[in-house]
Amino acid sequence: MGLEGTIAPQIGNLSLLVSLDLGNNYFHSTLPKDIGKWEALQQLNLLNNKLVGSIPEGICNFSKLEEIYLGNNQLMGEIPKKMSLLLNLRVLSFPVNNLIGSIPATIFNISSLLNISLSNNSLSGSLPMDMCYVNSKLKELKLSSNHLSGKIPTNLSQCKKLQVISLFHNDFTRSIPSGIGNLRDLQNLSLKYNSLTGEIPQSLFNISSLRAPKNIIIVQSTHWWHSTSHWSLTEEIPQSLFTISSLRFLKLTVNNLEGKIPSSLSHCPELRVISLTFNQLTGGIPQAIGSLSHLEELYLAFLGVFQWISVNTSPISKRLIFLKIISVVSFLQLYSYVESYYVISINRLTGNIPREIGNLSKLEYIDLEDNGFIGSIPISFSNLKNLALVQNHLLANLPSSICTWLKDLEGLFIEYNEFSGTIPKSISSMSKLIMLDISANSFAGSVPKDLGNLRKLQILNIECNQLNDEHLASEVGFLSSLTNCKSLRTLSVGHNPLKRTLQNSLGNLPVALEKFYASTSQFRGTIPIGIGNLTNLIGMDITGNRIRGSIPNYLCYLKNLGYLILSSNKLSGSIPRCFEDLPMLRELYLDSNALAYNILPPCTTSKLDLSKNLPSGYIPRTMGQLQNLIKLSLSQNRLQGPIPVEFSHLLSLESLDLSHNNLSEIIPNSLEALIYLRYLNVSFNKLRGEIPNGGPFLNFPAESFIFNEPLCGAPHFQVIACHKNTPSPSWKTKAFIFKYILLPITLIVTLAAFIVLWMLKCENLEVRTLIESWLTGTHGRISYQQLLFMQPTILVKRI
Repeated sequence: MGLEGTIAPQIGNLSLLVSLDLGNNYFHSTLPKDIGKWEALQQLNLLNNKLVGSIPEGICNFSKLEEIYLGNNQLMGEIPKKMSLLLNLRVLSFPVNNLIGSIPATIFNISSLLNISLSNNSLSGSLPMDMCYVNSKLKELKLSSNHLSGKIPTNLSQCKKLQVISLFHNDFTRSIPSGIGNLRDLQNLSLKYNSLTGEIPQSLFNISSLRAPKNIIIVQSTHWWHSTSHWSLTEEIPQSLFTISSLRFLKLTVNNLEGKIPSSLSHCPELRVISLTFNQLTGGIPQAIGSLSHLEELYLAFLGVFQWISVNTSPISKRLIFLKIISVVSFLQLYSYVESYYVISINRLTGNIPREIGNLSKLEYIDLEDNGFIGSIPISFSNLKNLALVQNHLLANLPSSICTWLKDLEGLFIEYNEFSGTIPKSISSMSKLIMLDISANSFAGSVPKDLGNLRKLQILNIECNQLNDEHLASEVGFLSSLTNCKSLRTLSVGHNPLKRTLQNSLGNLPVALEKFYASTSQFRGTIPIGIGNLTNLIGMDITGNRIRGSIPNYLCYLKNLGYLILSSNKLSGSIPRCFEDLPMLRELYLDSNALAYNILPPCTTSKLDLSKNLPSGYIPRTMGQLQNLIKLSLSQNRLQGPIPVEFSHLLSLESLDLSHNNLSEIIPNSLEALIYLRYLNVSFNKLRGEIPNGGPFLNFPAESFIFNEPLCGAPHFQVIACHKNTPSPSWKTKAFIFKYILLPITLIVTLAAFIVLWMLKCENLEVRTLIESWLTGTHGRISYQQLLFMQPTILVKRI
C-alpha cells in the first residue's frame, strides 16, 4: 500500500484483533513493546518493511497465533527461545533479516509447524539431530544462506511430508543422509554450496516426485575455488540416477565427480537442465545425448578457467580474458529471452564432437570451452545462435559453407585452437553475427575486406594469427571497411603482420568503438587526427609498432579514455599538456619512446610508465600530488637531483622504479610511510647515505640499491654499516661554556700580558737612559774612590 512512518504503540490496545496485515509498506523503527496484548491474534504479516531492532518476546504470548511473517526487514538479535510456546503455529517466516545466534531447538517441538523459513540471515550453530522426532508434519524447511554447520540431521526422513529442503550456502559437513530418499513427497532438494563429502546416496534416485518444472536435485560444494576432494562429493555419477524417468532438473555442480558422463542419461527423456559444472569428468560426450529432445541447458564445466586466468599473466592473455568476460556478459544479457543454452566447457572431455548433438532441435547455445576435443566442427550444427569451442585441439580449415548451416549465428568463439588456412570470405555473409573471436590460431592470408557487411558486429577479435591487410593501393583495407559496423565496441587485431599505415585506418573506425587493441601489428605512420572522433573510446593499445611523430592534442577530446598504451614506438616531442584534463585516465604507458615530458597526468591516474625516454632534469615535486598512483616507473631516463620527499604522499603506491638515472643525495626516510609499497628499484644511480630500514624497506632485497655511491644500512641490504658519530653538545651548552668560562679566561690572560709588557717597557726605558747618558756625556776622569762608590749601585739595578 505504500504506507510510511512507525507502527503506533496504541495498536496494542486492539485486544480482539485476529489478523494484522501491514506487509509491503515502509514502516520503520522497532516493533511496539505492547504487542503482546493481542491474545486473539492468529495471523501477523509485517513482510517487506523497514523494521529494525529485535523481535519482542511479547510475540510469544500469542497463544492462538498460526502464521507469522516478518521477512525482508532489518531485524536483529536472536530468535526468542519462547517461540516454542506458540503451540498452534503453522508458518514461521523470518527470511532476509539480520538475525544471529542459533535456531532454538524447541521450535522443532511445535507439532503443528508446517513451514520454517529462516533463509538469508546470519544464524549459526547446528540443527538438532531429533528435529523431526515430534514434528512429522513439516512440509518446507528453508534455512539457506546462513552460517549453519555440523551434520545434516539423519532423522530428516521422519519428516515424511517434506516437500522442500533448502539448505544451500551454509557450512554443513559430512555426507548426505541416505534417509532423504524415503521422502516420497520431496519436490525440491537444494544442498549446494556446502562442504559435503562422500557419495551421492542411491536412495535419492527413488524419489519419483522430483519432476515438476520447479523440482530440482541440487548438490554443490561451498568452496568452488578448491578442487580437493574433502570439500565436495566424490566418486562417479551413479548410473541409477537416471532411472527417474520424470526428472527434469539435475544440478551436481562444483564437486569432484569423476569418470565419464553416463550414457544412461538418455533414460530421462524429460530432462530440461543438467548441470555437472566444475567437476573432474573425463572421456567423451555420449552419443545418447542426441535423444534428449527436451534438453535446453547442459552445464559440464570444470574449474580450469580460473586456473588459466591465474597462470597466463601475459598482457595478451589478460586482454583476451577481458574480451571473453565481455562475451560472458553478452550471454547473460541474452538469457532473458533465450530458452536453450548448452554448455560443456572446461572439463577434460576428449574425442570428436558428436554429430548427434545436431539432433537437439531446440539447441541454440553450445559451449565446449577448455576441453580436449579434436577434429573439426560438425556440419550437423544448425539453428545455433552461439557456438563456443575455445581452447581445444580443433584443426583444419573453417569450411567455406559455414555461412549456410550457421546462418543464424550471433556469436562464434573458436580462439585458442589449431585452425589454419584463410578466413572464409563467406563469413561476411553471416549478417546476424554480434561477436566473432578467432584469435590465437594459425589463420593466414588477408583479412576479408567485406567484414564491414557484418552490420550488427559488436566484438571482433582476430589477435595472434598470421593475418595481413595487404590489398591493392586502390582497395580499401578491412579496417576502413569496418566503418559500416556502427555497433562495433571492441576491436582486437594485435600480433598480426598487418603492415598498414595507421592514419588511413584508425581514423575511419566507427564512433561507437570503446576498445582498440593493435599491439605488434607492424603499423606505421603517425597517430591520425581522426582519432579525436572516437569520443566513446575507453582504451587503446598500439604497443610495439612503428608509430612516429608526436602525440596529438586530439587525444584530449577522448574524455572517456581510461587507459592509453603507446609503448615501444618511435614517438617524440612532449606529452600534450591537455592530458592533465582527461578525467577518466587511469593507466598511461608511454615507455620506450623518445619523449621529453614536463607535465603530469591527471590526479586520477593509477599506473604511469614513462621509462626509457629522453627526459632530463629534476623529478617534478608536484608528482607527489598523484595520490592514486599504484605503479610508477621513471627508469632508464636522464633524471638527476634528489628523490622528492613528496613521494611520501603517494600512499597507494605499490611499485616504484627509479633505476638507471643520475639521481643523487640520500633516500628520503619519509618513504617509510608507503606501507603498500611492494617493489622498489633505485639501482644504478648516484645515491648515498643511509638506506631507510623501516616500513616497506624491511622487505626490499639488496638488488634494489646496487650500483650507487657508497650506501650504508642494515646487513640485509649487503652494504657497509653506518658509523654513528658522538653527538655534539647543544648550542645552549656551547653558549654557556663560551660566556662563563672561555671569555673570562681570555680577558684575564690578556690583562696579565698587558701588565707584564708594561713593566718590562718601563725597566728598559730607565736602563737605556742611564747608559745613553754615559755614552753621550763628556768623558772625564774618574778617581778610584768614585768607581768604588758607583759599583754597588749598578749591581743593585742589574739585580
